[in-house]
Amino acid sequence: MIVLDHLTKRYDAGPAAVTDLSLEVVSGEVCVLIGPSGCGKSTTLRMINRLIEPTSGRIWLEGEDVTAVNPVELRRRIGYVIQHIGLFPHLTVADNVATVPRLLGWDKARIGRRVEELLDLVGLDPAQFADRWPGELSGGQQQRVGVARALGADPPVLLMDEPFGAIDPITRHRLQEEFLDLQKRVRKTVVFVTHDLDEAALLGDRIALLRQGGHLEQYATPGELLGAPASDFVAEFVGADRSLRRLAVTALKAGDATTLGRSKSVPPDAPQLRVGDSLRDALVAILDAPSGSAMVVDDAGVVCGTINAAGLHAAARRSLPD
Repeated sequence: MIVLDHLTKRYDAGPAAVTDLSLEVVSGEVCVLIGPSGCGKSTTLRMINRLIEPTSGRIWLEGEDVTAVNPVELRRRIGYVIQHIGLFPHLTVADNVATVPRLLGWDKARIGRRVEELLDLVGLDPAQFADRWPGELSGGQQQRVGVARALGADPPVLLMDEPFGAIDPITRHRLQEEFLDLQKRVRKTVVFVTHDLDEAALLGDRIALLRQGGHLEQYATPGELLGAPASDFVAEFVGADRSLRRLAVTALKAGDATTLGRSKSVPPDAPQLRVGDSLRDALVAILDAPSGSAMVVDDAGVVCGTINAAGLHAAARRSLPD
């Protein structure tokens, strides 16, 4: 778990970049920091691994106050991925990935096994990519190597500062999906900075929305942030289309379907939805269906019932916080 305890950063006599920021990131979850330019997102991230020293406040990592430990040793326990990747151009892919294990004094055989494991993990064939130079890779491939390097020594915490911001939209979407799949497998505690609300809603277990000066406006799940903005600032930031955005991050549940009675059957033209699909997918299916309803099945393929526009509205309302 990461705990930011009344964290403040002030440069000289100017206004504070971050002001009295307190929040907790649960172990194994992705916390996304988002807000307008200059709200202290990257400053907060860099204070966690002490690339920037806080003016006041405390940072706790797994119960340890890391404001009192050696910052170099701390950074070897925290993976760090930045927007422009930062691979060493004079080192091969394998040597880039091996950077932290080598600094920690691992033996050559152990490093070799770890490099192969990590390249496989991020979808790069070690036989094909290990001996390549960073300049021979595409932007998406370089970003994968950057993630593999950050995971080199299996750190419990991963910091990501707009890691997909400089990549074309198609590759960016693919990397977002791969990140979600990777997180399901490795379950790191992640603090992720982005300026893209759709990316925040897709990747975050919780979103921390900051305003100018690093003030925390709301810290909530994507559904809560979009469905129940805590202030006028939050409502304006998430936009007038926040209800549609919320449908994209709210999952369809078996209980959202209307159970079929003995005398009823699924309309022959009804499209099929699975439990776990987003309510936005359900809306598209319902609008496209001539009958105005869709069939809902569980993971085993068993029909739970059907859902129509009224059922979708009820499901969306149930997903709101009390």
